[in-house]
Amino acid sequence: MPDKIRILLVDDDEDDYIITRDIIHDIPERHYLLEWTSSFQEALELISQERHHIYLVDYRLGAHDGLELIKEAVKAGSAGPFILLTGQSDRETDEKAMRAGALDYLVKGKISPNELERSIRYSIEHAKSLAVIQRLNTELEQRVKDRTQELAKVIQKLEQTNKSLHEAELEVRKALQKEKELHELKSRFVTIASHEFRTPLSTVLSSASLIGKYKTAETDDKRAKHVERIKSAVNNLTSILNDFLSISRIEEGKIYNVPSTFDLEAFASEISEEAQGVLKTGQQITYVHKGEQTVVHLDKQLLRNIFFNLLSNASKYSGEHKTIYFDTQITDTQIIVTVQDQGIGIPENDKVHLFTPFFRAQNVTNIQGTGLGLNIVKKYVDIMDGTLEYASELDNGTTFTITFPLTSEK
Repeated sequence: MPDKIRILLVDDDEDDYIITRDIIHDIPERHYLLEWTSSFQEALELISQERHHIYLVDYRLGAHDGLELIKEAVKAGSAGPFILLTGQSDRETDEKAMRAGALDYLVKGKISPNELERSIRYSIEHAKSLAVIQRLNTELEQRVKDRTQELAKVIQKLEQTNKSLHEAELEVRKALQKEKELHELKSRFVTIASHEFRTPLSTVLSSASLIGKYKTAETDDKRAKHVERIKSAVNNLTSILNDFLSISRIEEGKIYNVPSTFDLEAFASEISEEAQGVLKTGQQITYVHKGEQTVVHLDKQLLRNIFFNLLSNASKYSGEHKTIYFDTQITDTQIIVTVQDQGIGIPENDKVHLFTPFFRAQNVTNIQGTGLGLNIVKKYVDIMDGTLEYASELDNGTTFTITFPLTSEK
């Protein structure tokens, strides 16, 4: 947070300006500089100058309204955080404010210094997070530009070395295909990252704002509910970041196969117990090990990530009160692992893209996820010299089968 926060209040009522000024004056241990304008057009001009850290916008602005001001400012390119000040508290106003581009809304007449300070602080931090996503988008666009320049150099080199037309055409087509894949990867990343980060961040902001309103012992349950929502949203963000970090480390070649000798049956049972924490109501994991041999020589950490990811997916894409079947088996030559669910299955047209980064099947758009889990599992299996196969029927579940060669400790 900056040492002195510059605030622009847009309100056509001078009395409201005086009230807001007094509330800000009562905020402890913070330094604020409040500026005020009652003009719609002057507000747009001041916002375009980007001299303020945050904007407080009244819902009623004479012939205009605050939502209209926020929409025009965002359309003009403003990335500054907006807080809408309204005279009423209802879900419809909340949704309208978020769609317009506001990061929070406060009810006039009920604003306390602590509540205003918290809203300002969280809105500024939320705006910074969105700016990081935009920066990543810009960096990916620069990569596309750089790759395009590389393509031009390849074409020039082909012409200079007098390669045959057929060879030149093959090289160009290959480079263009890579360009297309990079464009698609960038688009999927920006879409997934923007949505998956914005949803938990909005939950944290909303719950944090509401916690301040529950100040009595009678509202302890409501406070606890919103604290749990914040914890869940933070855990979700951590999971997303871990997926992005895993992909990055794999692409950089920093993931290695480091096998050790351990009891597979005991290990798989332990993972089954850990996975109980992510199950939906009434779901259960049925684990069975087949055969007398239980000792294997594999990378334990990679295997843990593979098991937990597949079990989590089985729960996520299955309904409540469904059973997830988890089996391990050791033969004379192989280690075989299967995870079978009773979930929604995979559409036939989507199967060819199942292990593509950021890809999500048509029937899971309303289920939270980044589209990275199965891609990470596939890469981990490859690193461990295994194979990954699956069988799925729409609305009748999916079975994943992993096979590793049976090796002994060297």
